Amino acid sequence: MYHIDELVMYGGTGVCRVADIGHPDFVPDEDRLYYFLDPVYQSGIIYAPMDNDSVFMRPVLSAEEVQALIEEIPGIAVKSYRGGSMQQLSQRYQDVLDTHSCIDMLQMAKSIYLKMLDALSHNKKLGQIDKRFMKRAEDLLYGEFAIALNKSRDDVEKYVHQKMREDVS
Repeated sequence: MYHIDELVMYGGTGVCRVADIGHPDFVPDEDRLYYFLDPVYQSGIIYAPMDNDSVFMRPVLSAEEVQALIEEIPGIAVKSYRGGSMQQLSQRYQDVLDTHSCIDMLQMAKSIYLKMLDALSHNKKLGQIDKRFMKRAEDLLYGEFAIALNKSRDDVEKYVHQKMREDVS
């Protein structure tokens, strides 16, 4: 159970603050309790049933856990994400996001980031699917890391990208 003002990672939304716990007005005769989640990087309120296990939810990582993950980045193996079609590639990337594993998302983000640097060095551009999924992974990761480290998302992004480049320098 989470408590009011606690920060959690919620599904594909990212970092949310538990604003309240109760019964939403739009479900007047229901006995279920809901978390009223206020996304940190988006607007609106999400009403999440407390007994719903179908949507991923966990506490935000601590600063120590985030720092340990960031220190692992240079040693994370770059993986070639390929698919026979754009749909297969999208599904491979989505499968990684669906794990909600920070280390898996870091591996994917690092792999795509280094792929982008390589493409740029050859005056080429990164594909749209690569761009879209790198942005999604980075939004989830850097949003959480920024909250845990009490830094701006931009500062976290620069720091992580520096770590990603360490093993190719």
